[in-house]
Amino acid sequence: MTLLLTSFAPWKAHQSTNAADDLIALAQARNQLPHQTLLMRHLPVHFQLAPSQVLAALFKHRPAAVVCCGMAEKRSFLSLERYAHHRCDRLETALCLPDLCADMQWTTISDDAGNYVCNALYYQLLDCIQRSSLPTQCLFIHVPPISVYHREPLVHDFSQVLARLSRYQRQEHCTSA
Repeated sequence: MTLLLTSFAPWKAHQSTNAADDLIALAQARNQLPHQTLLMRHLPVHFQLAPSQVLAALFKHRPAAVVCCGMAEKRSFLSLERYAHHRCDRLETALCLPDLCADMQWTTISDDAGNYVCNALYYQLLDCIQRSSLPTQCLFIHVPPISVYHREPLVHDFSQVLARLSRYQRQEHCTSA
């Protein structure tokens, strides 16, 4: 299974790096990414450019899953985003999030992808996948700032989510509802 994994560049003056990109780099350095992972790191933090680049890669590579990662400075856990929204419309990932994060202590399910580029990218991907009837799964993961205290558990949980996703086949229901 091919997995497309994305991260953003830093976007604020006080950030030398982006925690989501740092987490991907840690997992990659430890050989903890699924075998057929395509990386799109340092996406521009831009409402039109980021989605256009990821959508182009989606149609070029036709991955089984796309996982977009973004930094959430005010969170403490990995957040698997259930929904993306645009105006009054809300789209939901087809993935069974309780299964993906079962038995993990540093990962939670979030119903709020925010109002910034992360949410815009997620919404456009979910919308495109749905409208084009693509057999692609899609997930957005928000990553908290990484400290020495919780670096190892975050890398562990992140790697486990990706490993579970790489084994994940389109399911009609959650087994851990």
